[in-house]
Amino acid sequence: MIVSPSLLSADFADLDAALKLVKDAGATWIHLDVMDGHFVPNLTFGPPLIASLRDKTDLIFDVHLMIDNPDETIQWYLDAGSDYITVHLESSKDVKKMAELVQSSGKKFGVALKPDAPVDLLEEHLPYLDMVLIMSVFPGFSGQSFIPETVERLAQLQELCQKVGCNPLVQVDGGINAETAALCAAKGAQCFVAGNAFFKAPNPKEAYDSIIAATG
Repeated sequence: MIVSPSLLSADFADLDAALKLVKDAGATWIHLDVMDGHFVPNLTFGPPLIASLRDKTDLIFDVHLMIDNPDETIQWYLDAGSDYITVHLESSKDVKKMAELVQSSGKKFGVALKPDAPVDLLEEHLPYLDMVLIMSVFPGFSGQSFIPETVERLAQLQELCQKVGCNPLVQVDGGINAETAALCAAKGAQCFVAGNAFFKAPNPKEAYDSIIAATG
């Protein structure tokens, strides 16, 4: 099981400390939410910040592109040092082409779905994917509550993967804590994006350990 703490919930005035907090907790991933103010109603950061952090840590950069134009800009995020790049199916033109570009660079490619997008939209794309991200909140802001229907959507994804004969890493993002992560793990999720549950916790390491224990 993997916990990917979300930088969106960290103190942006001290990102060095945020990276250290993640590393000291025992995590090996960090989730980087790129928002463009168009695809979602929020604006965060882009390739320059990712590139500036890349030299500071060996954490796996789990980059989630919530943007209108991933097909045209995905190379920027490869150049910045991303390890995993996840795009939204809703804003993508050519999933296969992006997958081939990312994977030919030795990196991993994923597709995300908003909570109101049918899971079966993924069927034709699954053979190209290293990871599927099922959003458990509507993307845009941290601190939202977990949508309970996510559990059923994860079950649908498992059935679809069996039908297609694929086994991508399954990630969930939104309202994740030890309790909701356990529900998702029971339906096949393996990677959990924790924002406020990690960075706003009195003891982030204990929060990290509790999610791992609940999903193991």
